[in-house]
Amino acid sequence: MQKMIEVQNITKSFDTLKVLKGINLHVNKGEVVCIVGPSGAGKTTLLQIIGTLDKPDDGKVIIDGIEVTELGQKALAKFRNQHLGFVFQFHQLLPEFTALENIEIPALIAGCPAKDARKKAEELLEYMGLAERAHHKPNELSGGEKQRVAVARALVNQPSVILADEPSGSLDSKNKQELHQLFFNLRKKYGQTFVIVTHDESLASLADRTIYMKDGQIKDNNNETKTNQI
Repeated sequence: MQKMIEVQNITKSFDTLKVLKGINLHVNKGEVVCIVGPSGAGKTTLLQIIGTLDKPDDGKVIIDGIEVTELGQKALAKFRNQHLGFVFQFHQLLPEFTALENIEIPALIAGCPAKDARKKAEELLEYMGLAERAHHKPNELSGGEKQRVAVARALVNQPSVILADEPSGSLDSKNKQELHQLFFNLRKKYGQTFVIVTHDESLASLADRTIYMKDGQIKDNNNETKTNQI
C-alpha cells in the first residue's frame, strides 16, 4: 500500500514536560485511522504536528512524499491550504459569515476564482444535505449542521488528508452516528486519508486501524488494516 503519512521519531516538549517521546507511525493512502488514549497522552499534539500546525523538537513528518518539517513558513502555509483539511470538536466556523461563505474561504485563500469557489461550496452543501441552510450563519445552525459545514470546509480544496480532533465530541448520539458514517462515505467518494483523534469508542471501532497512545508513546499500533471497510 502507498504510504500517505510517515512520522519518524517525533519528539515534543513544553518546558520540562515531554509530551511526545519518539513517535513512529505511518498511515496508508485512503486509510481511516483513529488515535485513541487517555487525556494527556499527546494525541492532539501529535495531530497538530502531522497537520503542520506545530513543529516537533526532533523527527520528521512526510506527507505524500513531501517532508513538511523542512518547509519554510510560506511553503508550509501553501501546503497546508492545498493538501490538508481540518475538522475540530467545536467547529471553528467564523460567526460573521454564512455557511456557504465559511466553506468558500479556504478555496479563496488558495486563489480559486470566486465563481468557482462558490460552485464548489454549493456542491458540498448539497452533498451534506444542507443546501437550504447555505445563507444561515453558524448561530442559526444546529450542532450537527455546524459540524457538517466544518467538514465541507475541510473538503473544499480536495485535500489528500483530513485531520479531525474529537469531531463528534460535542454532538448527540444521532448526529455522532451520522458524522461517523459521513467520514466513510467521503473516503469512498473522494479517496481521502483520515486521521481522527477521538475518545468515541463507536468511531474507533469502525476505523480501518486504531492507534493507542499513552504517556506520549504509541502502546499499540495495529498495522493490519481491516478488510471489512465501510
